[in-house]
Amino acid sequence: MDKKDIKIAVLSGKGGTGKTFVAVNIASVSPDSTYADCDVEEPNGMLFFKPDQITTQDVNVMVPVFFEDACTGCRECVSFCRFNALSFINQKVTVFDDICHACGGCVLVCPHAALKAGTKSIGRIHQGKSADVTVVSGELNIGEPSGVPIISRINEIVGEQSGFTVIDGPPGSACTVMESINDVNYCVLVAEPTQFGLHNLKMVKELLELKQIPYGVVLNKCTEADNPVEDFCMENSLPVLGRLPFNQTLAEQNAEGRIISRVDDTYKSIFTDISNRIKEAAR
Repeated sequence: MDKKDIKIAVLSGKGGTGKTFVAVNIASVSPDSTYADCDVEEPNGMLFFKPDQITTQDVNVMVPVFFEDACTGCRECVSFCRFNALSFINQKVTVFDDICHACGGCVLVCPHAALKAGTKSIGRIHQGKSADVTVVSGELNIGEPSGVPIISRINEIVGEQSGFTVIDGPPGSACTVMESINDVNYCVLVAEPTQFGLHNLKMVKELLELKQIPYGVVLNKCTEADNPVEDFCMENSLPVLGRLPFNQTLAEQNAEGRIISRVDDTYKSIFTDISNRIKEAAR
């Protein structure tokens, strides 16, 4: 990545905090940016950007294919698989594709080449343009155990882009989040003003400190009531990048799939401010 390029990730400890709302607006106010939706189990960034010139590519992973004639029943493959995707039933190996994690280990440990590498599609990646924003979005097929391969491919795609990239990460702190923050310069944590929101903010904060990635916080859905998340940020000297109100206008614009910074100059100014603070902190 060139020194002039900046890649950030927008994260939240739980769904529903406004992570995508923040991510799409930060990308929208940043000229010639790239928005990448890595929340592959529930991608909705494209509902806001509504890109055109869309291209789609499948994401394939390895799955084992069983050859009964070569099998001696040693069960080495069954013993190896920690995900129980293989079973020895009626004197032959049965492969459960839906829970296979595509590690390829069973193919390697089989001493008689009774398992060989096949492929299957686990989802797809869409790419398009919305004004001057390049939009990349991953989509995991229903029932697949892991979106990590799709996120890994998204990272390869955005790694070829220059300029400012906004990763809309999955909620929580699982493996998909770890994959989505590879090579980022900075992370933005979006939190709502509740004790539950504070608990989940702390969870992602611990992950970023473990990874030694700098971060700041956007306080969303702010009201005049006490905000335990803001209190925590003040007490622990965490940088607050911006405060967004809880109001009807935002709710209506979100419900209609509009990007508020494109239709309201006040919010365009707010998100431009947040974007500038992020870029300054990420350099």
